[in-house]
Amino acid sequence: MEALQPVKEHKANRVITILSVAIPIAVAILLGIRQKVDLGTWTTYLPHLNGIINSITSILLLTGFYFIRQKNVAAHKRTMLAAFAFGSLFLVSYVLYHLTNESTPFRGQGWIRPVYYFLLVSHIILSVVVVWFVLRAVYFALSGQIVRHKKTVKYAFPIWLYVSVTGVIVYLLIKPYYVH
Repeated sequence: MEALQPVKEHKANRVITILSVAIPIAVAILLGIRQKVDLGTWTTYLPHLNGIINSITSILLLTGFYFIRQKNVAAHKRTMLAAFAFGSLFLVSYVLYHLTNESTPFRGQGWIRPVYYFLLVSHIILSVVVVWFVLRAVYFALSGQIVRHKKTVKYAFPIWLYVSVTGVIVYLLIKPYYVH
């Protein structure tokens, strides 16, 4: 059985790398589609749902961190898998919104404008980067490679938390400009 581990590891790394590249490319392509799909006005509420999802994800990440600091591995695992599920749900909802609605321009003026764009750009860049780290962290945890998991989450956790929290902040800043 030990001889199979490198093959499994190689396949897992390949899948993680492919997903880490394919997801941001697919999102970018889908966001670039000018012809929007009409699924009804209910999709205009998705940004608000996304704000809630990002808030829940942020809370779950902090709760998972708390649990592992308390050495409650079972609760940590459940919480972090829930954060991963909410992150995945966010991605689906985000893509669905942008397939069905035009992007909302930020109309804030003054000092808040550069703050908004700094948060937005850093959020977008790090949301691309974090996919690889999160997928590796989940894989290492689920495959029992705890030492590698710990090394990966040194990067994955702060980046993922930043992306989740800035997602909420960016949402709150642009919320007044959404049209229903």
